[in-house]
Amino acid sequence: MSFLERSATHSTQGPSLARQPHPKSIWPSAKQMTRLAILAVIAGVCLFGHSERHVLAKTGQAADAKDAVSAVDPDAIDAVKKMGAYLRSLKVFQVQGDVTHDDVLEDGLIVQSNSKIDMLTAKPDRMRVEVTGDDKQRLYLYDGKTFTAWGKLTNYYATVPAPPTIPELFQQVQEKFDIELPLIDLFKWGTNEDDINKIKTAIDAGPTTVEGVTCEQYVFHQEGVDWQVWIQLGDYPLPRRLVITTLTDEARPQHTITLAWNLAPSFNDAAFVFDPPPDAKRILFEGQTADDIKKGK
Repeated sequence: MSFLERSATHSTQGPSLARQPHPKSIWPSAKQMTRLAILAVIAGVCLFGHSERHVLAKTGQAADAKDAVSAVDPDAIDAVKKMGAYLRSLKVFQVQGDVTHDDVLEDGLIVQSNSKIDMLTAKPDRMRVEVTGDDKQRLYLYDGKTFTAWGKLTNYYATVPAPPTIPELFQQVQEKFDIELPLIDLFKWGTNEDDINKIKTAIDAGPTTVEGVTCEQYVFHQEGVDWQVWIQLGDYPLPRRLVITTLTDEARPQHTITLAWNLAPSFNDAAFVFDPPPDAKRILFEGQTADDIKKGK
């Protein structure tokens, strides 16, 4: 499931662990996991008002605002497809993200939290993801054979055998352990034509900059969610910022991530292998047993 799908449903059901003294120490709930995913923030009224001005200027038509924002601009769709194709072409990369996430309390109040993500990827079978948040520090390691998650603050870790590719890993840990790793969308964009067909509004909002990088800003609407993406102009169509607003919650929580890319990172194989620190305690994922560990499951 991509972050757009999770934001549209705004689920509050989270994963659980077996045999863990402090279940919230390592594994986030669905709410917490969305803090790790790719996102950004602009109020819906301002979003569409700003985009409308660009559309009218671009087309030279004096259509009213409602009609202006109801169309699907093929150039916006093509830009997202091009970005997805380029992301899939990358074999090695490091990406760092600054994330802001809104949590909606039962009384409707919004609590904002922040986190940072540092991902190193060497396709098809190696990945390192470090997440640092207001109340958490987590490390996820995948070396093509095993997947390990370590909670630095608690010094608990869990390890399971892993499938041979990163996309299979995302699917396995989600289906078996209800863990949604951050930045999954970077590996899924453009792989499913149905996702593109779900878009009901697509607008080219015009050029702008993100952290000094010249980008084109695009605005989209689909069932349950509004989202924006800033794509770097030139030969490297990288996503530099993503904004998602959940429409299924009256509070319309918003999520932000700003991304910084390194397409030639320096690393060695040890970067993807977990070396347990002193006094680290191994625990089990939900559904795991001691016999599973002995059998290599």
